[in-house]
Amino acid sequence: MVQTQVSLDHELDALAAIEPAFGRVMERHGRPTPRVRPCTHVTMLRTIVGQQVSVAAADSMWRKLTDRFGEDPDLPAMMAADDDEMRAAGLSRQKAGYARSLARLVHEGEVDFRDLPQDDEEAIAELTRIKGIGRWSAEIYLLFSEGRPDVFPAGDLAVQVELARILEREERPPEKMVRAWAEPWSPHRGAAAILAWHSYMAPPL
Repeated sequence: MVQTQVSLDHELDALAAIEPAFGRVMERHGRPTPRVRPCTHVTMLRTIVGQQVSVAAADSMWRKLTDRFGEDPDLPAMMAADDDEMRAAGLSRQKAGYARSLARLVHEGEVDFRDLPQDDEEAIAELTRIKGIGRWSAEIYLLFSEGRPDVFPAGDLAVQVELARILEREERPPEKMVRAWAEPWSPHRGAAAILAWHSYMAPPL
C-alpha cells in the first residue's frame, strides 16, 4: 500500500534496491509524501468534472453540481436530469453523459467502489466501463484512493518525461516502452510513479 508514509517509504526502499537511480532521486529531492483521495464514486465523479479544465474551473463546476445534487450527489436525480439541468449544474453535454453513466452503473450495482476486484487489471476493466473514464483515470483512482502499490499510470506525460530523465533515456518515450522499463520494478511500480511526479515538480537544484 502507498497510503501512509511508512508504507510508501517501504515501497520506495524496495524500489531503490532494484533501481539505484531512484535512490539518487531521493537523495536530491527527498521523499514524496502520500497523496490519498477518498475511496468512493464521488472521487471518480470529481475526476470527470475536472477533465480538461483548470483547477479553478473544476472547483466552480463542482460547487454548482453539489448545490444541485448534494455533497454526496443524488444518483437517481442525476440519472433523470436532462442536458439543460446538467448544464445549469455546471456540466457540458459530454460530461453530463459521463456523469449519468457513472450514476447508473453505481446505482444499479454494476460498479461497486466498495468492492472492486482485487486484481488490478480486472479493477481497471470495471472502472473503464464508465463513459469518459480511460485507463489513466482508473489507474490514478486505484493508486491514490485504494493505495494499490503496483498500479502504474505509464500513460501520464509527467511520468514519461521524468522517468526518461531519471534513467537517462530518450526524451519522451511512448507508453509501451515505459511499461516495459517498469516491469522489473513490480510489485513496487506505484512508488515509481509517485517518485517521478515528486521529482518532476521539484524545483531545480
